[in-house]
Amino acid sequence: MATREAAIKAVTRYYDAGEFRTELAERVAVRTSSREEQYQKELRRYLDELMRSRFEATGFSVDLHPNQLLERAPFLVAKRVEDPALPTLFCYGHGDTVPGEDGRWSDGRDPWILSVAQTPSGERWYGRGTADNKAQHAINMEAMRHVLEARGSLGYNVTFLIETAEEMGSPGLAEFCRENREMLAADLLIASDGPRFSTDGPDIKLGTRGGLNLRFRLDYREGGHHSGNWGGLLANPAIVLMHALTTLVSRTGEILHPGLKPDSIKPSVRDALAKVTVTSGADDPDIDPWWGEPGLSGAEKVFGWNTFEVLSFITGDPERPQNAVPPFAEAICQIRFVVDTDPDTFLPLIRQHLEDEGFSGITVEPARMSMLRASRLDPEHPAVDWAVRSIEKTTGKAVTIIPNAGGSLPNDIFLNIIGMPTIWVPHSYTGCSQHAPDEHVLPHLMKEGLQMMTGLFWDLGEGFPAMEHQPR
Repeated sequence: MATREAAIKAVTRYYDAGEFRTELAERVAVRTSSREEQYQKELRRYLDELMRSRFEATGFSVDLHPNQLLERAPFLVAKRVEDPALPTLFCYGHGDTVPGEDGRWSDGRDPWILSVAQTPSGERWYGRGTADNKAQHAINMEAMRHVLEARGSLGYNVTFLIETAEEMGSPGLAEFCRENREMLAADLLIASDGPRFSTDGPDIKLGTRGGLNLRFRLDYREGGHHSGNWGGLLANPAIVLMHALTTLVSRTGEILHPGLKPDSIKPSVRDALAKVTVTSGADDPDIDPWWGEPGLSGAEKVFGWNTFEVLSFITGDPERPQNAVPPFAEAICQIRFVVDTDPDTFLPLIRQHLEDEGFSGITVEPARMSMLRASRLDPEHPAVDWAVRSIEKTTGKAVTIIPNAGGSLPNDIFLNIIGMPTIWVPHSYTGCSQHAPDEHVLPHLMKEGLQMMTGLFWDLGEGFPAMEHQPR
């Protein structure tokens, strides 16, 4: 007789036999860096060869769709329809990665080869895309396959979308979803991306902060000029730009302009975050308690508030500095924002602010093709309690509910454009070196992820929770 326990035992045997590691190694080997045009064929190969065969083997129909905004980054939509009268689950993943940064990994590791290493804190699996996002959607696909093999059916329909430009801000995804809203319509999203709050216990996230990258640029003149002859006579654009930025953010990381941050934190969000204590794990940097918005807890700073970051600052020639007043300065900055602020106001507000402060020569433009908007499902939505009970039944561990992740994902598109409740169950952890050399995952989180997703997908077949769409 097919049982939930039998399905979880089967997926555990699959992991213990090394089959999941083999599956992940095949995915990592495909160089799917979306920011580099030379990997266009690899992006399509990931979808057309690896993903298509996996989905079709479990009874999904598969179609590739063009991306109207970025030709090299198509979409894959896999659908399994058991009965049109049944509810539909929506799943998401992204096959693209950030650049591999070959030559910068420890111990000569190749970013495109899955390598296993023992560290003082335990075993790690290294490779670009392991944490973000290949292992995460692989876990969900394999968990679903084991439910199907154990029960013979899911008991609901599934639409699985995999995109290949998330690391560029998901250009074209919103347009694709608007044009195909009927095809993609579903009753609930369950997906995985980003880190778990703690390696000790699972969590679920109900949305994400948004992310807007901006380029600040100040050009004064053609070429540099000898600082001995011209220093003190020529304005230094680097110094001017640094002072301009400090009118937006303080030396302690507090956003100074009220239009770039929310007025307050919603009570239900504050109540949820009151149960969350942010600490540094063994592989994490030490937290600076003096940094950020005064009067907020660590959880409120990263999950309930906006932040302003300087990601890079360039002037002159950093590799070969000269004794010259530089001709330009440029900073790439980022605002992470929650749903309680309107990002469409940020750019005109900043431009006007700089004019008012006397920095009229600085240009401010978007630094990415598109912006990921903030979104949040209400923590009191009935699907939240259902997911918590399912995961706790599988793991025997308390589940932390986080209203929205600190990072950004295209959750707004699914929650507010297509229109479905959204639950994210991450399988990575905060020390995974995501977007950096030495990206890795922890094997025990992979195993636990397979088990709890198998439980979740099994429980959905026993009956969907009551669904009433409640965005924000």
